[in-house]
Amino acid sequence: MKAVFFVTFIGLITLRVEAQEFYQVKDLTAENLFTVNCEGPVVDKSGNLFVVNFQQDGTIGQVSSEGKVKVFVTLPQGSIGNAIQLDREGNMLVADFAGHSILKVTTKTKKISVLVHSDQFNQPNDICLNKKGQLFASDPNWKNNTGKIWRIEPDGKMVLLQDNMGTTNGIELSPDEKTLYVNESVQRVIWAFDVDDNGDLHNQRKFFEFSDFGLDGMKCDKKGNLLVTRYDKGAVAIFTPQGKLMREVFMKGKKTSNICLGGKDGKTCFVTLQDRKCVETFRHETEGKNY
Repeated sequence: MKAVFFVTFIGLITLRVEAQEFYQVKDLTAENLFTVNCEGPVVDKSGNLFVVNFQQDGTIGQVSSEGKVKVFVTLPQGSIGNAIQLDREGNMLVADFAGHSILKVTTKTKKISVLVHSDQFNQPNDICLNKKGQLFASDPNWKNNTGKIWRIEPDGKMVLLQDNMGTTNGIELSPDEKTLYVNESVQRVIWAFDVDDNGDLHNQRKFFEFSDFGLDGMKCDKKGNLLVTRYDKGAVAIFTPQGKLMREVFMKGKKTSNICLGGKDGKTCFVTLQDRKCVETFRHETEGKNY
């Protein structure tokens, strides 16, 4: 229930203040609207939610606040999106794991172009973007349980930042963009790196290690807390910037694949579930880092 409080000032003005319900999980969309590759949620400045692979692989769905979904764009034949980031102009940068590319979708015209394609990619998985327009991408090799981290410049130039890691998956920058978090799904480790002004990585250190279940997408809130999806556990783990586990939020589904923060105040968490093939939500106490 919502607690309601009344505050009176000089008997003339009455303010009604409602306590918010945090960490109560709800369905946003119906089940089975997306494929098993349901992932990559992102919210634009107008509050629109986008999620990859609506109805069939290779699409991007647009989700209304009421949970209704429609196809926003269909990617080129052979392309399957895994993650979306929005640049300063609101255009989509899409990790295309099947096409070994990073695609760019101009949102106003829905024109699709290739920012970078390379056979050096295993399969671009998750991405995050800094204020300079530099893109950081995880690049796992699931067969060998290894992975890489790339930086892609605004002109499409690729820079290999880390090689010979575990199965790199979730990737996220801290609000000040001085720390890059990368997790390894199979090894169940979250790593932190210092990021210099050029976008190079230094001082790799273990942020947290789990003893069970997998890891997938991650996002930071404005205070620098890190929200991590626990694949097969059906949970979102929330950490302080110092690596202390504050809480776990348990979803209805088990295969939590990715997360983003949005809504009117930036405090709604949108979580994609690959077993239920839908989007679930809960309220977080701190808004997303971009709000």
